[in-house]
Parts: sequence; C-alpha cells; structure tokens
Amino acid sequence: MSGPSIADMLAAVPIPALVVDLGERIIAANADARTLLGQQIVGRHFTTILRQPDLAEAIEATLRDLRPRQARYLTNDGAQDASFDVYCRMVPQSRVMLVSFQDVTHLEQAGQMRRDFVANVSHELRTPLTALIGFIETLRGAASDDAAARDRFLAIMQDEAGRMNRLVGDLLSLSRVEGEERVRPREEVDLSGQLGSVLNSLRPLAEEAGVAFWFDKPEAAVIIPGDADQLRQVFTNLIENAIKYGGSGGAVNVIVTVSERDPALRAPAVRVQVIDRGPGIDPMHLPRLTERFYRADSHRSRQLGGTGLGLAIVKHIVNRHRGRLRVESTLGEGATFTVILPSAGASG
Repeated sequence: MSGPSIADMLAAVPIPALVVDLGERIIAANADARTLLGQQIVGRHFTTILRQPDLAEAIEATLRDLRPRQARYLTNDGAQDASFDVYCRMVPQSRVMLVSFQDVTHLEQAGQMRRDFVANVSHELRTPLTALIGFIETLRGAASDDAAARDRFLAIMQDEAGRMNRLVGDLLSLSRVEGEERVRPREEVDLSGQLGSVLNSLRPLAEEAGVAFWFDKPEAAVIIPGDADQLRQVFTNLIENAIKYGGSGGAVNVIVTVSERDPALRAPAVRVQVIDRGPGIDPMHLPRLTERFYRADSHRSRQLGGTGLGLAIVKHIVNRHRGRLRVESTLGEGATFTVILPSAGASG
C-alpha cells in the first residue's frame, strides 16, 4: 500500500497551505489555500500568485538556503482587511517547501482595540486634568486674592474631578462586567420591583428636567434569573439617558411585556422598553452606540457628565444574562431601547 500523496497530506492541514518545488512552482494546494489565493494556482510560478515583496523574498531565500522563514501576507476579502503570518519550511528529503498561512486578523484587531482604548482613556482623562492644573496655577497666582474667582474656579474644579471619578468608576465597572460575562447569573430577581426602585431613585432628576414617567407592567411579579445589582445598573443607565437626552419630549415610558416565546431568543422572555419622545438619534449612529467612548453627540454628552462607557457596560451585562439589546430611533420622534431577557421558564 503506497503512502499518502502531497495533496492528501495538505488536505488534512487545517489552515491554508501550499507546496512549492525547487523550480519555484506551486505543485499542490489545499482547499483553504485555493479559497484564499484562487482556484487555479497549482502549476503557476509562486510570484504570479504571491506578489507581495516580503513574502516572495522569504520564499526565494528559503528555497536557496533551506532555512525556515516567516513573513506577513495582507489581503482583503471585499469586506475587511485580513492579515496572515506565513511560514516557509522545507520538507526534509522531499526537495519541496511547505508554505502555510496562519490567520492573525483577530490578534491584529485586538491589538488595535487595546491601543484605541488606551488612547481614548488618555484623552478623556487629559482634558479634566489639564483644566485642573490650569486652575490650580491660576489660584496660586493671579487669582489668589480674588474670592469671587476662587469660588468660581473651585466649582469648575469640583466638576472636573467628579468627571474623572465617574470615568474611573465606569472603567472599573466595565472591567468587572467583562470578567463575569461568561458566568450566567442564577439568582431570582423581581424585575418589576427593580424597575420601580430605579424609577423612584430617578424621579428627582426627572422632575428637574420636567419629565413624567409612565410605567406599564404586568400585575403579577415578573421573576427572572439575574444579577440584581447589574440589572439595576442597566436600567438606571437607560432611563437616566432617556431623561437627559430625550427629556425635551416631556415623558419617558417604561413598558414590561412577558412572552412565552420571544422571537429574538426563541424562548420565554421578558422585554423592557425604555421609550423617550426626544429628538431621536441619527440612524448612522445606531450600530456603534455600544462601542466604548462612542458618542452620538460628543459635546452634549460631556456637558451632561457622560463618560461614553455606559452603553458598553449595558451591552456586556445584557450579554452576561444571555439577552439582547435593541435600539430603534427616528429623528424628531424619540428613541426606544429594548432589553430582552430570558425569563424563569427559559433554559440554557
């Protein structure tokens, strides 16, 4: 019985891989390599397929001195850029070279997300810090004997320090929620009671903004498996945002509905809708609202004390509860934030 062919061996490799002979031609390729590089690559000179200079140079050098090398291959599938680490290795005693492609796109994206996160945090902290340093210098100098200026500056400094404190608090909260996201909460929570408590705590803010609450819920208690503190955080954030950003409409509706089979979860679920009648959100912003530090109205958000992390925290908490977050809005007609959570009858 003869041994497996090169093509048979390549077919078992779980990543794109091809074989180049000493004549610099591709003599075999697996299905993943054909999908990545083209269906008609076998028999072609490798430089007609792999045109990127660093990779071509690595292949040529390995064929020349038989020493292993690594290079980067960049491509685009029409939707997004992709990055591959390419490994060039000679096959002992076969006088051919194996070229394999390891997709590292997710690592590149994770690295970019970390860099963006650090840059955003630095930017968010630098602004209030710069203001504080400036006011401290002024108070120690020109305004040291000006009581009116001193009081005004101290009030601004208190606001800026409070902004930094909220940012650090939200960063810690986001980190904690992300760390717990894979652990599904199991305690029983009275969702109607939690929402009633949140509305009572936010009533002074609503009255100050001239906003009336409308709370529509089932008569019977709505019990779900969850983390009471985290669910309170979710609805405090959503209702507070509705008051701050949609308060011009004069009302915020909170509607609770129970379903034996919710289409979003395909299981028993509870929907909580937070509806405002404010100016609404431009549709272009909706897909990115839950990104860290993304703001539909950056200037207004900062004026109102927002850190840009609230909806990111909401998304992670809802994910931990195996739920869904939906956002709908029409400019001039307000916005609806819907949280869909598995009820006590759901499994999984």
